[in-house]
Amino acid sequence: MAEHAVVIMGLPESGKTTFLAALWHLVTARDSDIKTALRFDNLRSGGVAHLNGISARWREARVQDRTSVSDHRIVSMNLLDANGTSMKVTFPDLSGEVYRRMWEERDCEPEVVKTLNAEGVLLFIHADTIQRPRWVVDEAAFSKALDMAARKEKAPEVAAQEKKDVPWHPGRAPTQVQLVDLLQLLCLPPLDVDIGPRRLAIMLSAWDKVGEEGLGPDDYLKEKLPLLGQYLRSGADGWIWRVYGLSAQGGDYDDPEKPDVEPNPEAEKLRDLDRPSERIELFQDSSTPSHDLTEPLAWLMK
Repeated sequence: MAEHAVVIMGLPESGKTTFLAALWHLVTARDSDIKTALRFDNLRSGGVAHLNGISARWREARVQDRTSVSDHRIVSMNLLDANGTSMKVTFPDLSGEVYRRMWEERDCEPEVVKTLNAEGVLLFIHADTIQRPRWVVDEAAFSKALDMAARKEKAPEVAAQEKKDVPWHPGRAPTQVQLVDLLQLLCLPPLDVDIGPRRLAIMLSAWDKVGEEGLGPDDYLKEKLPLLGQYLRSGADGWIWRVYGLSAQGGDYDDPEKPDVEPNPEAEKLRDLDRPSERIELFQDSSTPSHDLTEPLAWLMK
């Protein structure tokens, strides 16, 4: 049996758990005739109760519980390819806080290191919440405008007292800076894997929120995350990479922690679908979406 390890990476709230929930539903529910690149064989480890739980919330169009920092779940399953060959796929359901800590605190727990020694990487980026670079010229003009407004409204001594420098913090760095650093860390000891070039599938989640801009996934990466795109195209660390646009939710979900809020119309519409798998939309080269979440996994395992 061929064995492949795939690690799911991404900053907090980038769509990792939603992907796993939708994937579990797709390979086990059989609610449609969607042809998938890989078929489910059996679950080796990972806790079927956990997978069923997050999958149920996905079907019910409800926001997932945020994965705990200390809750390192390892999901391992056997998938069958088109030839019926069984492949063991292992990937951890790690909190985005783990990756935030790697960037901000330069810290990584030993048990996390083991899970990151995978030959395939699914890197999730929430396409609608990218923290863009802030140019010095724009910042200077903005600060000057704010300062002038403050001086008009307040006495000079009060305005001067309130004008304080905000200390820099790693969490304020642009999204692309944080992601490039994480990918570079994977290519350095003790996280590097001595198996040759590694495969990287970039998953631009919440694609339904940005798809109307008319850009394909590759062009979106080039325009919105130019540093990340340049890093990958330069081949500096030898990544074999591909970009996908993914809408695994299909719209905005209801938040169970806010019971007093009216149900979201998009969530209501999604719950009315006879085949939940068809809310999944995956874009790569074509403008026609696929519903097959196993496609990136199949590519990573080539």
